[in-house]
Amino acid sequence: MGEVLEGVSIARRIEAVDWPRVSAELDGQGWAILPKLLDAAEADAIAGLYAREAGFRSRVVMARHGFGRGEYRYFSYPLPDPVQSLRAAAYPRLAPIANRWHERMGNAVRFPDDHAAFLDRCHQAGQTRPTPLLLEYGPDDYNCLHRDLYGEHVFPLQIAVLLDQPGEDFMGGEFVMTEQRPRMQTRPMVLPLRKGDAAVFAVAGRPVKGVRGDYQVKLNHGVSKLHAGRRHTLGIIFHDAT
Repeated sequence: MGEVLEGVSIARRIEAVDWPRVSAELDGQGWAILPKLLDAAEADAIAGLYAREAGFRSRVVMARHGFGRGEYRYFSYPLPDPVQSLRAAAYPRLAPIANRWHERMGNAVRFPDDHAAFLDRCHQAGQTRPTPLLLEYGPDDYNCLHRDLYGEHVFPLQIAVLLDQPGEDFMGGEFVMTEQRPRMQTRPMVLPLRKGDAAVFAVAGRPVKGVRGDYQVKLNHGVSKLHAGRRHTLGIIFHDAT
């Protein structure tokens, strides 16, 4: 899969990200955008993998499980080069944020600097199935609000890369998040993604500074209904599944 994009290229792009901005936005709202992480040709090439039978461990039709409408496929190991490169390059940048969040939320778990070391922890606990996935939506498809929790070991941040252009390749289909604060109404958020943009966001919760110290808020994410066209997303989850 090296023809899609080279690992050194994605690593350089990750290094070039304004990580202080990303960290501040994650702290402030639970999500941040990495603009143009992939160019149009790279996004098309990754979206094109969906039609192949090889390289995936399972296919999920959302309507069969009450998840919404549309479908997705989990990649198998070994992951395609661009998926592996993005997962390995982004993790060390996100691990310090994850550790800071856990400290603020009173969670004793800390994450190693290297993603391979974290995967060893997952695999020793029986979480051995890869979780990066490719999603496909058509007209009237949507994804219900949810959290991607697959076992005991959960990395608190994940990435989604939009692979098609809103307003051209599809209509509707916004990436949405909700935030639930104690004793407050739920806050909705729409993430302004364009083709090739990546969203980094909280898997399930994040710390918020209150009058009496930090407290945890809960977040969910999903996709609103498509009105026309086709939409693909690459999902990068850093923990593996049982």
